[in-house]
Amino acid sequence: MMGRKVNSTNYLNQAFLEEKCSLNELLYLLSKRWITEVLFAIEEGHNRFTAISQELGNISDHILADRLKLLEKEGFISKQHFDEAPPRVEYSLTARGAELSNLLDMLCTFSDAGK
Repeated sequence: MMGRKVNSTNYLNQAFLEEKCSLNELLYLLSKRWITEVLFAIEEGHNRFTAISQELGNISDHILADRLKLLEKEGFISKQHFDEAPPRVEYSLTARGAELSNLLDMLCTFSDAGK
């Protein structure tokens, strides 16, 4: 959990829920704006920062960088640096990220069926 006062009620409640079940931690991560869209953009082959930004349109560079760091930290994407001029970085889904993407696709299908 990031960005909250560690002694706030919200922080303590979230910590309690995450200790009860790790799904709560995942749901908290997925509830962050742009997380799933960034994941899906990478899955669709937009593997460079600029390509992801262009695909998503309205996302700020600051938020995109933050979401990429979160997804990498959680093991859903990997970041590969290429030693060339100019430097190049590419993102790709890890096996865990591909599995999450499949689960999210099923949830989208489930959600659409209820409409």
